[in-house]
Amino acid sequence: MSQFSIEEYFRYLASKGIKLKESDTAFIEFGKHFTGMSDYMVSVAIEITLKIQREFDGSYYIALLEEFKQNEIKTKRKAYTYVEDLEEEVNVSYS
Repeated sequence: MSQFSIEEYFRYLASKGIKLKESDTAFIEFGKHFTGMSDYMVSVAIEITLKIQREFDGSYYIALLEEFKQNEIKTKRKAYTYVEDLEEEVNVSYS
C-alpha cells in the first residue's frame, strides 16, 4: 500500500469488492481526528482491522489507532509487528 489519502484508500477497497458503510467511513474520519494520525496510518489501521476482524469493527480500529499513537508507530511494518506481538501475548496468556 502506498501512501495515499483515505478517500483514495476507500476507492481502492471498493475496487477489491470491500464496501464500507457510510457510518463506517464517518467513524474512520472521527478516529483520524480523535487520534491525529496520518492518512497513511489510518489506512494501515483499516487494513489490519479488516484482515483480523473480517469486517470493519470501529472499536478495534480506534484501539489500534490509539496504540499506534501511544507507541509512536508510524510505519506499516512496525504496525504489523506490534499487532503480531500482541496476538502472541494473548495466545501465551490463554495457554
